[in-house]
Amino acid sequence: MATTAPAVAETAEAGRDFIRDIVQADLASHRYKEIVTRFPPEPNGYLHIGHAKSIALNFGIAQEFSGRCNLRFDDTNPTKEEQEYIDSIQADVRWLGYKWAGEPLYASDYFERLYEWAEGLIKRGLAYVDDQTQHDIRVNRGSLTEPGKNSPFRDRSVDENLDLFRRMRAGEFPNGARVLRAKIDMASGNINLRDPVLYRILHAHHPRTGDKWSIYPSYDYAHGQSDAIEGITHSICTLEFEDHRPLYEWLLDKLPVPSHPHQYEFARLNLTYTLLSKRVLTELVRGGHVAGWDDPRMPTIAGMKRRGVPPAAVRDFIKRIGVAKANSVVDVGMLEFCIREVLNQTAQRRMAVLRPLKVVIENYPEGQVEEIEAVNHPDDPAAGTRRVAFGRELYIERDDFMENPPKKFFRLSPGNEVRLRYAYFITCREVVKDADGDIVELRCIYDPATRGGNAPDGRKVKATMHWLSASHSVPAEIRVYNQLFSTPTPDAANFARDLNPQSLEVLSDARVEAAAVETNSADAMQFERQGYFARDPDSRPDRPVFNRTIGLRDTFAKEVARG
Repeated sequence: MATTAPAVAETAEAGRDFIRDIVQADLASHRYKEIVTRFPPEPNGYLHIGHAKSIALNFGIAQEFSGRCNLRFDDTNPTKEEQEYIDSIQADVRWLGYKWAGEPLYASDYFERLYEWAEGLIKRGLAYVDDQTQHDIRVNRGSLTEPGKNSPFRDRSVDENLDLFRRMRAGEFPNGARVLRAKIDMASGNINLRDPVLYRILHAHHPRTGDKWSIYPSYDYAHGQSDAIEGITHSICTLEFEDHRPLYEWLLDKLPVPSHPHQYEFARLNLTYTLLSKRVLTELVRGGHVAGWDDPRMPTIAGMKRRGVPPAAVRDFIKRIGVAKANSVVDVGMLEFCIREVLNQTAQRRMAVLRPLKVVIENYPEGQVEEIEAVNHPDDPAAGTRRVAFGRELYIERDDFMENPPKKFFRLSPGNEVRLRYAYFITCREVVKDADGDIVELRCIYDPATRGGNAPDGRKVKATMHWLSASHSVPAEIRVYNQLFSTPTPDAANFARDLNPQSLEVLSDARVEAAAVETNSADAMQFERQGYFARDPDSRPDRPVFNRTIGLRDTFAKEVARG
């Protein structure tokens, strides 16, 4: 039997967009000799499809222009960071097909230098220690229509500020007692320039630095300076950081940084039927609405991987939606299209019966078993063939039979002849029911002359159905996943109300052909006429579990439209 389809090779996903145009112009003008980008996630959760857009952009630009891309963890908040998240982020980047330059980097690698530069700001009268509460700082910052108010501690002397800041570092003060703020302009039209916080007191054990620090830099302070230390040329962020760029520039101008990167912003990814807020995703996990960060219903990269989505499909999706300056919402159908496009080319075919109905072929010899040849991929002869056992007792899909069918129902019904895929024509002769009147078995006959699925006399049938041998197929659990939310625009503030009660259906009595369980590959396969499915890590040797990656057609939107 042929092996499973080979994995898609790593590729640079070239495209044209305004950021690539900027990079190309910078190289043409010799502004930079080498392009250096970075992907700087916070290790406080799992990455999602929105991060995949940033990963593809940063790593893709580095590949396309023969540069390098750093993976840097913004580990400035030890109360929310865990090694589990660091490990998962690295695994996700690799799974998507990208490699970072050298070893992973961390903002904590630069804590000592960042601290020294902060002291330099104090000595130049550009930073001060503020004793106001967090509430008072927020109130006195003003609004978009009203200027802020100077802190009563803004005019402390350099010596007093240095003494307090050093004592903050030494751990003398409790959490929240003091902060270090930049001294810029409390009347600025940009709220981010109204004396932003650079350091806060936080007595917490850090995964990398242990208990060395009692103060931690803010994201705005650590971000740009880390870029400068690493020689980043193009610091690419999502649009919500556009208003932070003046602060990014101010800090680079005031500090003795070794380089001066520039920040560029692009529109973040928004998808229908999807929420990408880290708060919402965290609450979904903690509230037990899903089975974990890698639940196949989650928009996390880990969830998509577990569901069987191929990385090539994610890369293709990101390439198709492009990079823009204005926020918009992308129809999730485009992502599903990309998944189907890749899987249709790469997924090997197998047969599975999700809701079995027993068929007994009365004129087939008892005890006889034959092997039917089946193709592994109809469009790829190199994928080879496999052998599927055929016998007197079979299973077909319960939906493929109707006792009293409507006019245009061409599948199996009493007296109607159909084709069993790769095998024979059969005709239903009798319906067997239990005491409750439910159909439990069909009695059929077959035509031995139609082996392979064609009749020597040229007669035609209007339906071809999949099937499995009752004694040679394998019992399996099938998890049929749909959209996690039932509305195209779920409400992040009240997401639980919009959860789809039909987002998961577990089929415990399904059957799959033996070839579907002969390997432990997590690559998706197509269960003919059903959809694409991937083996789940919950599988046991005696009980395989398969997740539906995606159906053959988009039926969910139609079901929602029908209400």
